[in-house]
Amino acid sequence: MARPTLVLIGMSGNSTEAFVALSDRYQIAAILDDGARHAGTSFEGVPILPLSRAGDFPQAQFLLFIGSPSSFRARADIVERLGLPHERYARFDHPTASVSRFAQLGGGTVLFDGGLVTSSAQIGDHVLILPHTVVHHDVTIGDFSLIGTGVIIAGGAQIGHGCYIGSGSAIGNGVTVGDGALVGLGSVVVRDVPAGTVVAGNPARPLPQRGT
Repeated sequence: MARPTLVLIGMSGNSTEAFVALSDRYQIAAILDDGARHAGTSFEGVPILPLSRAGDFPQAQFLLFIGSPSSFRARADIVERLGLPHERYARFDHPTASVSRFAQLGGGTVLFDGGLVTSSAQIGDHVLILPHTVVHHDVTIGDFSLIGTGVIIAGGAQIGHGCYIGSGSAIGNGVTVGDGALVGLGSVVVRDVPAGTVVAGNPARPLPQRGT
């Protein structure tokens, strides 16, 4: 039986980490990336093409893998720019990940190896949850957010739209992280984080941002 066709968006560490598991389920047709250093190159025999070539794959599904502390806020803009219908985006759970039957994960969302999503968690669209992260009961995670490796999100916490939660961080019970916020590596978040804020440390505190 033929495997469905998949196109990855973003030639990044995130996409290369997921590549082998994705290849077991899909025929990966292309990786879309506008970076000049990738022009005319390939990865494991898969061509790396500009984003403008998305229309070359009318039968494919897509997954978005762009997302680092410097690029995560571009995730929503890239999906808007491509203009693909929502149903064109796949959802991928790594075979070693576990999702409660009482949880919901949106389209375009990727749960990496060893991830655990427990009861009544609500995960939005186009969310990346990197390896060995635990999302506890009644957590909500907004569209386009990226959750790093080894993160613990305690019960009832709310992660907003387009957030970045750095690897090794812990988000406390019932804490709200506002839209577009960035939580630095290894932070322990015990108080609400306002939208657009950068916090880090134990306990996490706001950091000065450029121009302030």
